[in-house]
Amino acid sequence: MDREALARTDRVPHGGVSDRSVVDFSANTNPESPAGVTPVYDAARAAARRYPSDDYAEFRTAAGEYLDCDPQRVIPTAGALAGIRLVCALAVDPGDRVLLPEPSFGEYAREVRLQGGTPEFVPHDAVLDADPAGYALAIVCTPNNPTGELLPRCDREAFAARCRAADTPLLVDEAFLDFTDASSLAPQPGVVVARSLTKVFGLPGLRAGFLVATGEWRDALETARPAWGLSTPAAAVGAHCLGQAAFLERTRERVASERDRMADRLASRFTVRPSDAPFLLVDVSAADVSTADVSTVNGADVDAEDRVDTEDRADADVDGVDALLANARAAGYALRDARTFRTLESHVRIAVRRPAENDGVLEALDV
Repeated sequence: MDREALARTDRVPHGGVSDRSVVDFSANTNPESPAGVTPVYDAARAAARRYPSDDYAEFRTAAGEYLDCDPQRVIPTAGALAGIRLVCALAVDPGDRVLLPEPSFGEYAREVRLQGGTPEFVPHDAVLDADPAGYALAIVCTPNNPTGELLPRCDREAFAARCRAADTPLLVDEAFLDFTDASSLAPQPGVVVARSLTKVFGLPGLRAGFLVATGEWRDALETARPAWGLSTPAAAVGAHCLGQAAFLERTRERVASERDRMADRLASRFTVRPSDAPFLLVDVSAADVSTADVSTVNGADVDAEDRVDTEDRADADVDGVDALLANARAAGYALRDARTFRTLESHVRIAVRRPAENDGVLEALDV
């Protein structure tokens, strides 16, 4: 890590709220988890009085079967983000250029900057057409966060081939690919795939994920990964969840059905991007959203201090996004302020949850 970069690198805002009195539509995690998680966790917690076995054989085997690859190509990590940091630490030196999509997950640029590198941004829908030559690393997110589109496999493979020809390693973030029936790009030479187990299995606090790589990259990542980087409970629960094929199928069906239903309703008032992910990106610029709505949400009085989004926002002149966030919050729903993503100025991101919860937030948004 480049110590000089620390002084000019900020933390990245994310979704997720700690207030349990609201329904959280700001984080893109499954509101449901597979059966059997609790006894597996409890048993692993008892075993946590000893260090975990650093070979993580059971976890690697489950991940290998899940992606139909050699388990030895699996690198256990404490969530996908820990894997992304590990890749950036190995690939990026001070002064290096890294190819990134925009808008996309803000942690990519942060991790590049922490290594002293320079992020160079390409529109998210054109990143696979970019020339990867001359970059220390290229990063692709599919489905992309926050726009939601799944990049076609043939285009992903063609870009991976161009990266190999340019001797540019490619990191593909597939954190939301589990919500689709699309196949992973792992394992391919020169490609490192990052996977998160906490989103589709509804356990973001567990911090479990893995990388998949081949050849020299696999060897480098295996050597560089922290010892005991995955806790005993995370490894046990992760291995259990990876075997829950029926749960995954039910989740995909529910998300696809509810996402389409929500998009249709939201489109009556807002501009909604097509999505293959468990969330929708909504442009509110064309809608008439007034803070006057806040005072009578669901027929209840709302205090003046609740009339704007209180999360890092002190601007008295609230715009449509502020008003929409406040209206939803007063009704008991937290949405994601998507203006924290590059190039987005009038957007919110709304997760897809259970039908009854989705009905509630749609009613709160007057659609």
